[in-house]
Amino acid sequence: MEPAGKIGRQARVTAGTPSQALESASSHMIRAQSAAATIESRLGSLTEIAAGGLVVAEIAILFGGVISRYVFDRPLVWSDELASTLFLWLAMLGAVIAFRRGEHMRMTACVDMLGGSWRAMFDSLATVAALAFLLLMAWPAYQFASDEVPITTSALQISDVWRAAALPAGIALMIVFAMLRLMRAPSAIAVCLSIGVVAVSVALFWLGTPLFHRLGNLNLLIFFVGVVAATVFAGVPIAFAFGLAIFGYLALATHTPLSVLVGRMDEGMSHLILLAVPLFVFLGLLIEMTGMARALVGFWPTSLVMSAAGCILF
Repeated sequence: MEPAGKIGRQARVTAGTPSQALESASSHMIRAQSAAATIESRLGSLTEIAAGGLVVAEIAILFGGVISRYVFDRPLVWSDELASTLFLWLAMLGAVIAFRRGEHMRMTACVDMLGGSWRAMFDSLATVAALAFLLLMAWPAYQFASDEVPITTSALQISDVWRAAALPAGIALMIVFAMLRLMRAPSAIAVCLSIGVVAVSVALFWLGTPLFHRLGNLNLLIFFVGVVAATVFAGVPIAFAFGLAIFGYLALATHTPLSVLVGRMDEGMSHLILLAVPLFVFLGLLIEMTGMARALVGFWPTSLVMSAAGCILF
């Protein structure tokens, strides 16, 4: 027989093993979250610096184009094309920054009424749903950019892939930030449940492909009313909610190539009229920095009162 002291020590070691395992797992999780936060901060700073540089470049190119056209009467034929290419990169980097900061428009009225654990669950669900859309769009975006390789731009005489590569690059960055956010989530259970819910939903929709092909126009109600309403009320960012609905409709209910969706995104962000946006942002910053905004706020009430008095008198 073994001594009683040795048996007691073995019992204490055995009893202490689960707590030590929990402490080790907790320390590993804390280190992983700290590493994820560090990577996110540094990568986010680099993205913001790149976006800021693009804004400065856009302003310089557009201003130089205006001066050369209307002052020297020698327009820069490549300025609009270069500005349009840089604006597509700026739009995608802006989407990445907004995604990292959680500033994409979303409806949280229903989610805010829930308790703490349920709210964390739906917050994780929103991130996982956005991540699912980005993963589904990664390959079509890459195919779209690859198809642009043989195309040469008219003014710059460079491959159009330099412009189209902004789409897969932005999607890849958002995927990275979504994964880093999930790694930093306070509740691992909520993240696992969210992944399970999204995976089961995607699998069920995929298995229902034959049924969707027979429903015809009824799919418009299913995807653009049912799917959009469910995801929006669940707190998924509205852009990603519509993206999931459009992707699901094209992939499951039609035979349309998914690169069409990427092409429409590219076309929507490539209009020349959108080039005025960086200039408006720059003008707003100038008005705020010079104090003109404060002066205008103080001036308009007085001018409105005087205008009202003039209308009454005359």
